[in-house]
Amino acid sequence: ALLGADVIHVESIQKIDGSRSVGGTFASQHEAWWECSFIYLSTNTNKRGITLDLSNPKGMKILESLIKGADALVENFSPRVMDAFGLDWERVQALNPRCHYVRMPAFGLDGPWSEHVGFAATMEQMAGLSWLTGHQDDQPRIQRGPCDPLAGVHAAFALLVAMAERDASGRGHFLECAMIEAALNVTAEQVAEYTAYGNLMERQGNRSPEAAPQGLYPCQGHHVSEDPQWLALSVQNDAQWQALVDWLGAPAWAQAIGTGLAARRAEHDIIDKELSQLFAQRDLGASVDELLSAGIPAARIADPRALTTHPQLVERGFMEEVDHPVVGLQSTMGAPFRFASVDRWLRRAAPTLGQHNREILGELGYGPEDIEKLEAEKIIGQWPEGV
Repeated sequence: ALLGADVIHVESIQKIDGSRSVGGTFASQHEAWWECSFIYLSTNTNKRGITLDLSNPKGMKILESLIKGADALVENFSPRVMDAFGLDWERVQALNPRCHYVRMPAFGLDGPWSEHVGFAATMEQMAGLSWLTGHQDDQPRIQRGPCDPLAGVHAAFALLVAMAERDASGRGHFLECAMIEAALNVTAEQVAEYTAYGNLMERQGNRSPEAAPQGLYPCQGHHVSEDPQWLALSVQNDAQWQALVDWLGAPAWAQAIGTGLAARRAEHDIIDKELSQLFAQRDLGASVDELLSAGIPAARIADPRALTTHPQLVERGFMEEVDHPVVGLQSTMGAPFRFASVDRWLRRAAPTLGQHNREILGELGYGPEDIEKLEAEKIIGQWPEGV
């Protein structure tokens, strides 16, 4: 949709898009709380929305009508869902030989785990991402969602390749994009390290094998301020370390560590203890300015609430405002790339539930009376059932 495709988001009033549930935290502020999910709002810009009860033959007939004129059908249920609807590759091909069919199951369409469902957190644990996240003396930590967009981007890339090939062959393609396999591509480094060198990579907290000291340190007022006062520091070479020692006033403990990355890594616990005590008594802004002036890599940890006003992002026009009928104006991230021919990527807000029912059905030849009957039978609608 970002690149200009007419993407129709299909859900139903019987089972709304699961990502809408996050909007429940706004139930006391908005009657239509399912329209307030930041996940749904961020990932469905530029799309049109229709509700269809696919368990009803009339709803399935409408979806099949859409498939007849579509370039691609994309779904990410467990395999049994679309199979139960009778929408296998053969059926899609019969409806439209030029239509691509992209299926995005958690673990693949076959194999002993094919019917298992999964979300981002599932993949992050199974692929080994969580194994590397967290502190060494603590449990593995899930990353809270990167495998969702990773799976989506992999599938989008595969679809674009298929569409380019269709320009030559004229036929649609069946694409299987298992979520776990996209996640495993990200953890390839761990696999290579172990199989090639027997090196089991471990959690290091905020530390790095290529820098020491490296970490996050709370500054003065951190525990009483509504604005967290975290300072990030990363010393990569001897020159930066010596500059830090000088900035510290050359204390005996720092001089005793000596030079070299290996020596600093070996004494990282001591360095962290001393730096934590120091920065707890110092102002964050002043410390960052002084460290940078001395040639020492340091920065204030960014509060995500401030991203919309960050001068670099503002100048680049990365955040774009879209006007949503329920939540109003919202700043939403645009594309992480630039086209000289595109001034604005986000053309419309994410659709409300069933927002484009009449528009899309009208394009398919349904008249006002037909649409009213579909609403009466709850095949389409704009309000979740049971709410």
